[in-house]
Amino acid sequence: MAVQTFGLSETLAAALDVTIVMPCLNEVQCLPHCIANAQEALRRIEAQFGLASEIVIADNGSTDGSQALAVALGARVVSVAAKGYGAALIGGCQAAFGRFVLMGDADGSYDFTDGVAMIGRLIAGADLCMGSRFQGGIAPGAMPWKNRHIGNPALTGILNLFFRAGIDDAHCGLRAITKPAFLALGLSGSGMEFASEMVIKAALKQMRIDQVPATLSPDLRDRPPHLRPWRDGWRHLRYLMMLSPTWVFGVPALLAILSASLVLGVAGLFATGLIKGETPFGANWSILGGFLLTVGHFAALMSLATHFYGVRRGYRGLRPWAARLGGLLTLETALASGCLLIAISFLSFIAIGWNWSAHDFAAPVSVLPLTLAAACGVVGLQTALGGFLLAIIADHNTRFAPFPAGIDYA
Repeated sequence: MAVQTFGLSETLAAALDVTIVMPCLNEVQCLPHCIANAQEALRRIEAQFGLASEIVIADNGSTDGSQALAVALGARVVSVAAKGYGAALIGGCQAAFGRFVLMGDADGSYDFTDGVAMIGRLIAGADLCMGSRFQGGIAPGAMPWKNRHIGNPALTGILNLFFRAGIDDAHCGLRAITKPAFLALGLSGSGMEFASEMVIKAALKQMRIDQVPATLSPDLRDRPPHLRPWRDGWRHLRYLMMLSPTWVFGVPALLAILSASLVLGVAGLFATGLIKGETPFGANWSILGGFLLTVGHFAALMSLATHFYGVRRGYRGLRPWAARLGGLLTLETALASGCLLIAISFLSFIAIGWNWSAHDFAAPVSVLPLTLAAACGVVGLQTALGGFLLAIIADHNTRFAPFPAGIDYA
């Protein structure tokens, strides 16, 4: 991401330990308060830990003179061309000279002195330290009720369920991270989903995530905030889903396959006469079972593909079962299995047709054999084609699962 820097000379970079980064878009009204507050936090950090520091304003195209004001107040301005809250923070963090980065909004809603404890946690070994507004306190009018009681708890709960991050406020804008950890995460979210992305990828990479109380006050703007609760809430939710192949594909696949086994098993008991009487809903059970089986198999393939993609991108560890089965997870195995299933399906259709003709082309007693033959063919075709998809995702490698030396299995 291309950035331009104005203010502090880069010759001072080696002497700096802490950088406070604020994203900025037309915040001339709030910057005097925020920079003064950040300077007080840095004085406390220097007094307590002996660390030199700087303030970076990651400007996202302000037209109200925010850049000149920030430089005049002693901050360094980084001009970030890519638009969005996340893009601004990524650009600011990339340009930070400090080995510890403390970030917070430039609207006066956060108290940067709460970040002193965060820097202490990083010094003690944490990779990422989150603020918790629910522990620190939310002033009246600082957070809309739907965010406080619905959106934030729901999204944080889903994040913890999916990724086991173990925090209670995943979207607090005041947080601190070490520069090496930030670079290792390879963050790319340009919008508000950046907040979730940082926590998710830190959890997936098994980084140490600490949490300290943080306060939230009403912002100082005389205009509406850039945040759009419903739009940005959806952006967070879809990001949680995109980074969790287990819950988006794996769990539905398991439920569909188990349901198919139950439905087809019951249909088989009726078809073979082991259960007397007429099958409830007639042939519909067999058709439903075949549908669930093919859908479950497709979802399982997508779960594999997206898991291996995450491993190759570096933000996910390879599952131990995938390591154990690595020798079987190849394009050749997928093609052989798929072709075998297709052959079984083809032979089953021939047998069904022969049996049909032997009974004078009368309507079959059960459609279960035909449904199973069709499902077998579809699963075989999906397996063969899915093998090519997995090989393409594996950088055109016939071995699907990556096994670099020293990989961290998670």
